Amino acid sequence: MTTNRIAAVVSTIVIAGLGLSACTSSKTTTGQPRNSVVSSPATSSSTPPPSTSSSAPPSTTAATGQPVHIKILEDDTYGPAGPYGIGMPIVAYFSKKITSAKDFSKATTITVNGQPNAGSWYFESSAIISGYPIEAHFRPAPQPGSTDAYWPAHASIHMDMKTKGVSGGPGFVFDDSLTLNMTTGAAHISTVNCTAGVEKMVVTSDGKTVNSFPTSCGAAKTPTFTGVKVVMQKGEQAPGKSTLRPDGAVEMIGTSPSDRYDLVVPWSVRITQSGEYVHAASWNGGNIGRRSTSNGCTNLNTADAKWFYDFAMIGDVLNYSGTGGTKMPTWDGFGDWNVPQAVWNTGGLVPTS
Repeated sequence: MTTNRIAAVVSTIVIAGLGLSACTSSKTTTGQPRNSVVSSPATSSSTPPPSTSSSAPPSTTAATGQPVHIKILEDDTYGPAGPYGIGMPIVAYFSKKITSAKDFSKATTITVNGQPNAGSWYFESSAIISGYPIEAHFRPAPQPGSTDAYWPAHASIHMDMKTKGVSGGPGFVFDDSLTLNMTTGAAHISTVNCTAGVEKMVVTSDGKTVNSFPTSCGAAKTPTFTGVKVVMQKGEQAPGKSTLRPDGAVEMIGTSPSDRYDLVVPWSVRITQSGEYVHAASWNGGNIGRRSTSNGCTNLNTADAKWFYDFAMIGDVLNYSGTGGTKMPTWDGFGDWNVPQAVWNTGGLVPTS
């Protein structure tokens, strides 16, 4: 699967459930994001591709109750799932509000290059897919001597979810078992320093600097989130079509009375669900590299934005500092890496032990 194909698939899932797109002019750090910008829907479908059913026998765990179906954001239905960036969580959606993930966790194994990975799942409320009120994200365990827990680069990841017949808590039982195979590409990590007088983005691949750009981040009244973000989407699908708009474009519409606009913005890479992008901003050239003036997005000169769009993979990591904003919440896309490990291990909304 090419990177653009992955972008199209993720666009289908993310945008259809979102209904809000473009640089935000107001954010909250609890509950759901509060936006003043919208975009046209990317697609009329809100259901991700079906996950691959496992041929493994059902779990021997006896359970009865309401059936709970699971869908996986990434799957191998369309061929090799990847390469993804090293920050890409495995995301599962659940058709019922299960009350325990203890047996689910025990029934799911994940290996990296054939070796077991002791990562864990974190549950949160979801509004991405109609009828699937809870989602869970799996992130790998920190490696010995490391302060982060990203997937290794150039790796093969296999998930075996033998959950059919397994309890989801009293009164709930999973009705499907799934498998997943995905790969990671090079370790793409970008560091964005929005400090006044710095305004710079440095891009690395497998530990080597490959490019750097001047930036303009969110203005003081519309600050960019700080912390670790993950590429969610590249461009968007043209309305009513299954293909991406040309030139990585996204329609961005501002509805604030003091800041109304309707622009199709090229070379747009989405990094939060509430609407932060790294994108071309030819209109803001006088501020790029000098000061933060955007509605929360990371503005780049057009040539730089095109380079980053072509370079980026879904799942790539960006680390933001000096924004003046709050830390990106976990629910705002793939904010998983901003959750402390001790908190992550609790399982979030649904206990895993």
